[in-house]
Amino acid sequence: MSGTGAQPIIKKVKKKGHGGGAHGGSWKVAYADFVTAMMAFFLLLWLISMVSEDKRARVSQYFKYFSLFEKSGQSMMMDNQVIKSEIEIMETMDAGDQASEQDGAVTDDISPMGNINAAGILESPVDRLKEELKRQVEEKLANMKDQVLVDIYDGAVRIEIVDKKGGSAMFSSGSRDMTSEGKNALRVIAEGIKDVKGRIAIEGHTDAATYAGSQYSNWELSTERASAARRELENSGMSPDKLIRVAGYAATEPLITEDAYDPRNRRISIRVFPEDVSSSSGSGPVVSGKIVPETDRPDSGEKKTENGIDIDPIDKYLLSK
Repeated sequence: MSGTGAQPIIKKVKKKGHGGGAHGGSWKVAYADFVTAMMAFFLLLWLISMVSEDKRARVSQYFKYFSLFEKSGQSMMMDNQVIKSEIEIMETMDAGDQASEQDGAVTDDISPMGNINAAGILESPVDRLKEELKRQVEEKLANMKDQVLVDIYDGAVRIEIVDKKGGSAMFSSGSRDMTSEGKNALRVIAEGIKDVKGRIAIEGHTDAATYAGSQYSNWELSTERASAARRELENSGMSPDKLIRVAGYAATEPLITEDAYDPRNRRISIRVFPEDVSSSSGSGPVVSGKIVPETDRPDSGEKKTENGIDIDPIDKYLLSK
């Protein structure tokens, strides 16, 4: 063959490496991601199974009503702080519930930590007391429910029993003598507040009508009506130790400011200041958003000294408002 002069044919064959075709390594990355995701998923299921039913329901309610747009202006760190504090509150409440179940005691006292409502929002003792009083007024004072006003004012639950044109009057005209309707209303209010841990103030108010030719004024009338309300509340079970103030304001603080003679300005106002969480450590109840120290509680009737000057605890409380 060498004599013919033909050139040999050389064929080059390229071998494919492991990086291409069906035998490549990209599937391994996808598989690793899948396994990692499954591991995280089963870890989440395991953690959820370790949480109690009650706590799991509360966390579920929180995320169910969570809105990103309502959280504008807050960082992730702030959100984490809020979630952590809520979980701690839930754990504290769970511990209290378990202790109550062990003791076999059932009580309607207001929890110092508040309650979680159906929307997963923590309710304060003030909010809970307001709603409970509104419910009792609807049920037990149907004929006077539009004359019993319950709201939150200056950090306290305020209950105002007002007169109304054509409605039931609390007192006889120009007198401190309470009517049967007024006594019944106060008995219902006393039932709702007598077990509340906190302080109570009672105020009497009148309209601007005056007594002609008499030294007896609306100041005496409003004060005597406030004291009559105090006696009725005490007779209905309210402890006198809870009182911090019984006072008459005459017509100086009208409810209907545009008409000082409106009969709704004649009213008894009861303010209830439930104890705050911080008071459990001995720092005193919260009054009007301020903590009154234990040494300054105005229930001892004794004079306190401050910088060598005698100070009435009632005066000090009123000045702190």
